Amino acid sequence: MMADITFKHLHLLWFGLIILPMIAYHVLLQRRNRAEFRYSNVATSAGAEANIKSKLIHLPFVLRMLAVGLLVVVLARPQSTSSWQDVTAEGIDIVMAIDISGSMLAEDFKPNRLEAAKEVAKTFISNRPNDRLGLVVFAGESFTQCPLTTDHSVILNLFNDVKSGMLTDGTAIGMGLATSVKGLKDSKAISKVIILLTDGENNQGSIAPGTAAEIAKEFGVRVYTIGVGTKGMAPMPYKGAFGRIQYQDVEVKINEELLTRIADMTGGQYFRATDNASLESVYAEIDQLEKSKIDVTEYRKRKEEYMPFAIMALILLGLEVLLKQTVLRSIV
Repeated sequence: MMADITFKHLHLLWFGLIILPMIAYHVLLQRRNRAEFRYSNVATSAGAEANIKSKLIHLPFVLRMLAVGLLVVVLARPQSTSSWQDVTAEGIDIVMAIDISGSMLAEDFKPNRLEAAKEVAKTFISNRPNDRLGLVVFAGESFTQCPLTTDHSVILNLFNDVKSGMLTDGTAIGMGLATSVKGLKDSKAISKVIILLTDGENNQGSIAPGTAAEIAKEFGVRVYTIGVGTKGMAPMPYKGAFGRIQYQDVEVKINEELLTRIADMTGGQYFRATDNASLESVYAEIDQLEKSKIDVTEYRKRKEEYMPFAIMALILLGLEVLLKQTVLRSIV
């Protein structure tokens, strides 16, 4: 409680220094009024030991000084301050569309493209507590793995179930984008975003990528596209004789022109990730580009706290008067 005390007139506390000259005057007065007794025989003073009354002779003055100090505190107007915050978070609705075609098993990323994309995406989700997020997966077709939700534990768990082979193989970029837009078209969020990640060219699906991009633009959805894959050749695992995993180098074919056009049409941006580190930096950049807006309004309430100090000062002054008129009464 006392840690929250502030003073309206802090400068008035300097008046507390008046106690110092009052103490000096009291000491000087005591020395001047000190009584002297002459004895013909020191034996007669043996019983003149200090009693309780003589020990308490300075108590009224101490009480007065404490009262003066408290009155100075009262003049400075002590106040307690309580504060709280009203936080308004304007989250962003984000759908993450991830390619799960067979080529996403290439191991130019560690352990492979798909697993690397999942891990980086999960970190991205964990860093955005105020947003609604959804997950769409696509290969030769597409479907919504998780609709928009603020329960990030749900979408993180569903990420663990994503694997290549869930859908007919192929790369239907247009279908993946269209399904993602469908999940955002009724959103009331101030900002609607799709992060579309793929490692190939559109070769499947009934909706052309350009058409899906036009639909996204119509609904005010911004699309960030990410092409994943090293430059040149990438090691692709396959089952050889007796079920043993073997590797062959396959050419990395990413339609960067298409992905760039989709991003430009919708006001987004295209990124190329060639390894795990660059993929992490891509998501970090998108995280900075799409920051949730949080308005914080702080309220403060002040309460006058002088009354306890004033009451204590009056009690001390009353106690001083009582002692001087009774127990410590002196004859002038």
